[in-house]
Amino acid sequence: MSVTIAEKLASLGHKLPVASAPVANYVSVVRAGNLLSISGQISRINDDNAVLGVVGAAVSPEEGRKAAEIAAINVLSQIAAATDGTIAAIRRIVRLGVFMAATPDFTEHPQVANGASDLMVAVFGDVGRHSRAAVGVSSLPRGVAVEVDALVELED
Repeated sequence: MSVTIAEKLASLGHKLPVASAPVANYVSVVRAGNLLSISGQISRINDDNAVLGVVGAAVSPEEGRKAAEIAAINVLSQIAAATDGTIAAIRRIVRLGVFMAATPDFTEHPQVANGASDLMVAVFGDVGRHSRAAVGVSSLPRGVAVEVDALVELED
């Protein structure tokens, strides 16, 4: 029996939320062959668990790292909803895009993005190792600190 993404997250102390619905004219997941493109997921799970603000100002790098982890959990919820939810369904996490609302002088983007990257490796092992962009931007939707998108390769 294959371990599910939800079970693995639970073993790491996290709960897999229900995949959120899009809030505008796009879809959360696009499947093209054996690739899944996951739309940007923000650092908010319900309204109880949100990291809002700008990294380098009101949000510390460590809080930004936690925000990246929360956004990555939301990416995992989209992956689970689009597949059978098992870790075995995933051949590779190909790429993560990690966007953070940051002050112009902030330079610790890689450390913040590690919140998402470390979670993918913790859940999927070597299959979770990926290429990545860590980018500072002036603002993000709903005032969140971090947004993460992903490209995922599925097993045949």
